[in-house]
Amino acid sequence: MSGVGPLDRVDLAEVVAAFGRLLHAAGVPVTPERSGRFAAALARVRPARLDELYWAGRVTLATGRGDLDAYDRVFGQVFGGRADIADWRGQEPPPRRPPVPGAQAGAPTDEAPPPAANGGPPPVDDDGHPPPSAGDPDEAPDPSGGPPGAPDAPADLLAAASAEERLGRRDFADLTDDELATIRRLIAALPVATPPRASRRAVRHPRGATVDLRATLRRARATGGDPVVRVFRRRTERPRRLVLIADVSGSMAPYARAYLHLLHGAVRATRADAFVFATRLTRLTRHLSAADPDVAVRRALAAAPDWSGGTRIGEALKAFMDDHGRRGMARGAVVVIVSDGWDTGDPVLLGEQMARLARLAHRIVWVNPRKAAPDYRPLVGGMAAALPHVDAFLSGHSAAALDEVLAAIGDAVTPGRAPSGAPGGASGRGGPGAR
Repeated sequence: MSGVGPLDRVDLAEVVAAFGRLLHAAGVPVTPERSGRFAAALARVRPARLDELYWAGRVTLATGRGDLDAYDRVFGQVFGGRADIADWRGQEPPPRRPPVPGAQAGAPTDEAPPPAANGGPPPVDDDGHPPPSAGDPDEAPDPSGGPPGAPDAPADLLAAASAEERLGRRDFADLTDDELATIRRLIAALPVATPPRASRRAVRHPRGATVDLRATLRRARATGGDPVVRVFRRRTERPRRLVLIADVSGSMAPYARAYLHLLHGAVRATRADAFVFATRLTRLTRHLSAADPDVAVRRALAAAPDWSGGTRIGEALKAFMDDHGRRGMARGAVVVIVSDGWDTGDPVLLGEQMARLARLAHRIVWVNPRKAAPDYRPLVGGMAAALPHVDAFLSGHSAAALDEVLAAIGDAVTPGRAPSGAPGGASGRGGPGAR
């Protein structure tokens, strides 16, 4: 590799790791995953010039426009004016002026520019740098700081770290099947966790609130029957049950396919119970328990005969309460309902079933992707009937917005706050943590 050193003569992993450390110290959020991406890009592209090396690192390590100045500075310190990166082994080199990206690595950088052809002093600009050649306009430096001759592309696109990060902020309804497959690992791996609850089992603990009489009397034998040392017990904690009920009707079809991966991850990680509904309720816990997400999704699609059908939210919730909820599944549980609230049934029935569920569940989280629209108002009959019984009302329209959903599941909100988006800012639930 001209001017930079052939890759087969350097320890690629050591150079990439050290370069990532220096970028991280300069304020660029470089992660091990991005450093691995940079190493893979170098192994595949095998850059022969500094500008190729510059762009390979910029598109894999920089995350935004604000990181470009720090990236250019560190790149210039590490690779600028070096004949071979095999000589560098992770020590920070002395500061030097960053090179103009696109120049050959062997060209002078810190040294004085070559003399002019007529023997006089070399021409320089106001900063003391040699100007670009007038006969070769393609070699003029890019005002954006990039290498000359680079294609006209937005800086944000060139600095994007990965496809997953770019797609994570897009609405699920705008993703193609290929794009959804790209971020499905991100959705399935989200850390779903419910708040703890006190169990019936008690264990010995020095700061327990209850005296363990048997253990205290047993130890009193050593002190002549006088209970000098008291033993205490306290109840252990266990995570609350998580129940997810997703709308897979026609109006929710663009979002249902993404939420199936979230249901699969929750079932695998927390042993959650998963249901879907359109015109009828279908339990998918057993179908989504498969380790392979593709197999789990195929089984779930085959098990729901009313996929992309009509919407009867009230009847589906009644079936859940009659067959599962009142028998213990909803008691003290965190219940997540994913639906846009468009119900073809009776809103009064939906309100009654939500009231039944609110009396049993610890917390109800309603996820409505339509809420992401700036002009959204929960005025649809079904949504208006259900909202007074909801603790948290969120959009969850993208992978990035799922962070709020996970925080609401874990009760990571201010106690007593009304659910976001409730009409008039009021809620009939008494705020999060009412139970």
